[in-house]
Amino acid sequence: MTSAQEILRTIFGYNEFRGNQAAIIDNVIQGHDALVLMPTGGGKSLCYQIPAMVRMGVGIVVSPLIALMQDQVEALLQLGVKAAFLNSSLEADQAWRIEQKLVDGQLDLLYVAPERLLTPRFLQLLEQTPLALFAIDEAHCVSQWGHDFRPEYVQLSLLHERFPDVPRVALTATADEPTRREIIERLGLTEAKQFTSSFDRSNIHYRIVQKQNPREQLQRFLETEHPNDAGIVYCLSRKRVEETAAWLQSKGWNAFPYHAGLSNAIRQENQQRFIREEGNIIVATVAFGMGIDKPNVRFVAHLDLPKSMEGYYQETGRSGRDGLPANAWLAYGLSDVITLRYMLDSSEADEQHKRLERRKLEALLGFCETTLCRRQVLLHYFGESYTAPCHRCDNCLEPVATWDGKIAAQMALSCVYRTGQRFGVRHLIDVLLGKLTPQVQRFFHHKVSTFGIGQDYSELQWRSIYRQLVAANLLTVDMSGYGSLRLTEKCQPLLRGEHTIALRKDPEVFKKKTKTSIKREQKTDVVPIDHLWQALKNKRLELAKEQGVPPYIIFHDSTLIEMHAKQPKTLDEFAGMTGVGERKLQRYATAFIQIICEYQS
Repeated sequence: MTSAQEILRTIFGYNEFRGNQAAIIDNVIQGHDALVLMPTGGGKSLCYQIPAMVRMGVGIVVSPLIALMQDQVEALLQLGVKAAFLNSSLEADQAWRIEQKLVDGQLDLLYVAPERLLTPRFLQLLEQTPLALFAIDEAHCVSQWGHDFRPEYVQLSLLHERFPDVPRVALTATADEPTRREIIERLGLTEAKQFTSSFDRSNIHYRIVQKQNPREQLQRFLETEHPNDAGIVYCLSRKRVEETAAWLQSKGWNAFPYHAGLSNAIRQENQQRFIREEGNIIVATVAFGMGIDKPNVRFVAHLDLPKSMEGYYQETGRSGRDGLPANAWLAYGLSDVITLRYMLDSSEADEQHKRLERRKLEALLGFCETTLCRRQVLLHYFGESYTAPCHRCDNCLEPVATWDGKIAAQMALSCVYRTGQRFGVRHLIDVLLGKLTPQVQRFFHHKVSTFGIGQDYSELQWRSIYRQLVAANLLTVDMSGYGSLRLTEKCQPLLRGEHTIALRKDPEVFKKKTKTSIKREQKTDVVPIDHLWQALKNKRLELAKEQGVPPYIIFHDSTLIEMHAKQPKTLDEFAGMTGVGERKLQRYATAFIQIICEYQS
């Protein structure tokens, strides 16, 4: 029997396991169940791929997404692993041939959609087949509270009933405590050993900017930091996705929309272009991303606030899967707080669910408003301690001052009260700044005591103050009153002067950006852009197009970077690089060595 270590080296091209991988693999090889909680990019797939190759029989991998299955199978075939997938994208005769391979014992791994797995006919096929293991990928799809819920996942508990001696490994990168409990309960994994890795994505740089002109801010971010990189831009609504993609195209970016309202054909085409071409941007709702295996996504930008910390962690985690530097950039403003609070309050969910979602939103707002290390706050939410500073978030690189906002907050709250709790932020700021607008005059608000008392602060600064008061639940938004602000019980001690409040001094609002701060912005250039680098990338793209696979399936960027640095000239030197197993050495070494020799001569 070939050892796990040998398979890691000869097939996958790595010398050592990372983190918990070795312990998980050993546990499954011995025939025990496992629940694996590991961040995106942590190497989850090896935790079932290697045991499936070591143990007798075929490993059955339950995966909810067609794109993910195809990518993983293509990657395994490149390595010489006997892998296949069964899903609705196949013609009947193709599916039949794969089923024959399964029964004849010609496969190491078979990826299958949950609805196909649960059919009586397929379960019967499995009973005729020696099985190495069941891997349940994206196991959080079992959670009824999550936006990735798949009803078929709940029925996967029958695998243990029908095949009690076959080990199961459930894997997820989304692991808040309630979801974890639900996975264990619904999949019958009470006896499974739990393996929890650190959820720190140390290569991701987190940054949140106050939303002023989001499109211009996004354009500046892309131009200065990601002019040629692949990335994802998330928006809350389909309309905003379409408009943002069109606007980016008009500015010369290769950008494509992706949301559930587009036809399946357009979604597939845009997704394939993003995966298989270099340097494209996909603009998407949260419908996009789960199961996208593209490792060299260099940035994730949010033009709208996600709905929870879980959502934020999951979406930003789609960048930098290759371990190289990546950026998570979010533009955040008062409008986000208002929109999400309204969506939550007007949803048809029961009160218990609303309470849970409200707590999740409050945690996210706290994360946006914090002056502490963002990585520390994010990991603390997932029950993990982290010693700040991380030096890879905006708050650590440019520490944010707080200021005693008691007087300013009292002015802002009093203005809400004096104008009858019937107006939105724009009107309230006009009153505070003493602007004689038609609306101010119409309601005689130039006569109230708060008219003109806020001229020590700019309009942007007042927006920052109101945003923080709403985020802190001192004000609430009445959507039935067209977005008017109302006082909450919580604001009374502050109004009476019994409490004070520390407010964030948003850097972009309270001071001009200095040359130093611009220099500090995280650049994600990971290699010199020279002739050799371009030639290596062109060769990779050429080979990928010949085979109809994404470029990263030939070699990850990290392998190309090592190639660029070491410039191997012999097969032995080439074999020593990370990510080069025996099959890839045979297939690709000569072509890349030739390019390096030409460059050197």
